Amino acid sequence: MKQNKRIPRISTRGFYDLNSGKTKKSKQYDLYPKKFFDELDVVPEITIMIHGLRNDQSGALTKFRIAKQRLTQLGYLHPVVGFSYDSNTRGVQYKSQEQKATNVGVLIAKKNGYNLSQFLINTKKRFPKLKIRLVGHSLGSQVIISTLEKLGSRKLVESVHIFGASIPSNLLSQQNKVNLLQKTISQKFVNYYSKSDLVLKYAYEQGLIPQPIGYGGIQGKSVPKYSQKHVRPQNHRFLSYAQVLKSFP
Repeated sequence: MKQNKRIPRISTRGFYDLNSGKTKKSKQYDLYPKKFFDELDVVPEITIMIHGLRNDQSGALTKFRIAKQRLTQLGYLHPVVGFSYDSNTRGVQYKSQEQKATNVGVLIAKKNGYNLSQFLINTKKRFPKLKIRLVGHSLGSQVIISTLEKLGSRKLVESVHIFGASIPSNLLSQQNKVNLLQKTISQKFVNYYSKSDLVLKYAYEQGLIPQPIGYGGIQGKSVPKYSQKHVRPQNHRFLSYAQVLKSFP
């Protein structure tokens, strides 16, 4: 299967209100182009990239292209798919509104766990031999965790890689989440974190989010499937994290 220059994507754009996080559409997801997703029987695996906060549709597509380019450079020759969701919440760029906008972003990310999990369930039912890997940046890590929660005991994910993740650092050491990793992931869960990530540092110190796992790593013990790597990207942007990625998967 040959990919077009435009990355195939799963989209829930317009499904959630950017001011409140309220659900606007009960639809599971949209697929572009649909033909690509009808032919997944000819590839052994795909990797789905989930972007972070403050990405409109154009910004999301840029992150997908960065992921595709970097993984190709590392020798990964399978399709890269984007998961595009309503993360460009209103007012996040203004200090007076950043807490509310962050909270709404987290709410929307959590709700998208349903949407992405439905894609995984539907796709694996149709193509049971297909391996699916997840890559998440920043708030995309919340989408991934919420997706795993919705999967329950279904082991449909081959591996997870998160970069500059905004989820709480104690989350993956809690017993219910430890069991979650065991039940839903076949291979591994890798956390790339950075103590020099000033965006996560600011968000933590300002109380916008609890201590993020992408800033200080995990608190407590997890499972053998979990590992973490401290990296030194130039900044919080996904482009910087992609540049310090040395191997995949």
